[in-house]
Amino acid sequence: MIQFSAVAKRYPGGQEALRGVSFEVAAGEMVAVTGRSGAGKSTLLKLAAGIERASAGSVVIQGQNLAALRETALAVLRRRIGFVFQDHKLLFDRNAFENVALPLRIGGFARDETGRRVRAALDKVGLLAREKALPVALSGGEQQRLCIARAIVNRPSILIADEPTGNLDAEYARSIVELFGSFHQVGVTVLLSAHDEASLAQLGCRRVALVAGAIAPEVAP
Repeated sequence: MIQFSAVAKRYPGGQEALRGVSFEVAAGEMVAVTGRSGAGKSTLLKLAAGIERASAGSVVIQGQNLAALRETALAVLRRRIGFVFQDHKLLFDRNAFENVALPLRIGGFARDETGRRVRAALDKVGLLAREKALPVALSGGEQQRLCIARAIVNRPSILIADEPTGNLDAEYARSIVELFGSFHQVGVTVLLSAHDEASLAQLGCRRVALVAGAIAPEVAP
């Protein structure tokens, strides 16, 4: 499903975010990427989602080598991947419904189908009653749930999340972890980054540890 082979990522100025990274995530598996701030977690997730391209090595998603894909084909592949950004990237001038509907509007979905999918996604994350609320009226945990709803509205086969429990209190963090567990239980492939031990223990999944941009020996759940 997700295969990294000797992947490196260098940014302008010579910063090396990843080096020699090789690992796989099987279809339907849930894997947590761990590591200190600056270890390369966010970069790895963006490469797995096709948001960025590797400087060396290969990233293969669902049998497709991302380096060989043109931008149009890469855009089509991205629609099968849900991504939860660490900094939310919500549109604060649009309500919850419109934030979740955005990927469907870009994809050209009909109005009725968009409405059904958006409300199903909001219901899944417990925000159906807040569909008309602006993001500023939502708590931090609710904003995170809104981001998850937007990520799953396309019904992706792969769900990727960058520190989804970051900056949340323990109760909200537990509920977010439970959400990802529910997606995994119905066969969605889940790749996420996490740093707090409580969330990692609750996930109970395989871990891939990054140290200074390189893979450390894997830790059993």
